[in-house]
Amino acid sequence: MPSVYSSELFLRKAFEQEPRKGFELLFRQYYTPLCSHAVRFVYSRQLAEDLVSEVFYQFYRTEAYRKVHSSYISYLFTAVRNEAYTHLRKEFGKTDSIDSTTENHLMGNQPQPDSEVHFNNLFLAVNEAMGQLPAQCRRVFLLSRFENKKYDEIAAELQISPRTVEVHISKALKHLRQTLRGEWTLLLCLFNLFFC
Repeated sequence: MPSVYSSELFLRKAFEQEPRKGFELLFRQYYTPLCSHAVRFVYSRQLAEDLVSEVFYQFYRTEAYRKVHSSYISYLFTAVRNEAYTHLRKEFGKTDSIDSTTENHLMGNQPQPDSEVHFNNLFLAVNEAMGQLPAQCRRVFLLSRFENKKYDEIAAELQISPRTVEVHISKALKHLRQTLRGEWTLLLCLFNLFFC
């Protein structure tokens, strides 16, 4: 947690001194985690990247960095979620295809700022842990958990056996458990949301 807060202070100082440099640092630090976050809602990596790029563009164009009183990370995760919901509403119509009770549940049960920051920090920690995996193992894990592909589909796409896919996913989960041992209770909640 202290490193996250010191990172936030560093970013704020960078924005004060030179907004363009602050934005570049912010983009480098959070673009990938935000794309992974957006994929949960839109189930397309390309679309997630487009939505996140739009959020960053608007963040810089409107000089939102001057108005953010919470943390940048909390603001950006919320903005990406809102952008994903807006996209889904446009895509499927205002009320027809998105179940309004589901949408109300998602919108109405927003966590308190403290828990949202902690959740986002945990999400970043998971992302960092995934970044430590070997490239092939990480790719298999992301195809399974973020693109909801079956083992056979992953095996065919990567030209490996389904058993190798299973080994990679097992290895990735073991690594995440070991790396995030101190956050295990919260990690279970995160796994229910992101990885099940």
